[in-house]
Amino acid sequence: MMKENKELMAEARASLSGNWGLAVGTYLVYIILVGSLQVIPVVGGVIGLFIAGPMAVGICIFTLSLSRDENARLEQIFEGFKNYGTVLGAYLLMVVFIFLWALLLIIPGIIAAIAYSQTFYILAEDDTIGSMEALRKSKEMMNGYKWKYFCLGLRFIGWVLVCVLTLGIGVLWLSPYIQVSYAKFYEDLKTNQAVSES
Repeated sequence: MMKENKELMAEARASLSGNWGLAVGTYLVYIILVGSLQVIPVVGGVIGLFIAGPMAVGICIFTLSLSRDENARLEQIFEGFKNYGTVLGAYLLMVVFIFLWALLLIIPGIIAAIAYSQTFYILAEDDTIGSMEALRKSKEMMNGYKWKYFCLGLRFIGWVLVCVLTLGIGVLWLSPYIQVSYAKFYEDLKTNQAVSES
């Protein structure tokens, strides 16, 4: 039995307690690195395509460390480059699959994005897994839990509106909160799957 979303969010806040400075600083660096590429016409988009996956895995490594109350460090956001080929392959495949589903209608695209949402966490934990296998494993893990994941995201809408009032500055606090909550979701999902298989 999986925990309620509000419980995952409470656990995320507990993990961030005493670590907000590190989390905000790390997300600031991440946002600057990834976001700065968007201002460079054409070239920035191409470079972004090749670093988005590894950076996403890196931020998953960082948030999993926070979630587990381990020694989280800013430099972890670059660890996704250690397994560059596999991570890039998974990212590009994910983009293609979601795009193809979105061609049918927006909702199938959203469902596909949710189905593949655990891919970067899987790659963050297992550097021996292949690109397609990571996507397949994510899809299997999310079977029956897509709505729960979607509802977890909905719980942050109010906070997003508050961030608008802060001219976006609040995003530096909201981003770690959201990501650590999703890391808690992944941990709970993984535990639940292990129990059901035993």
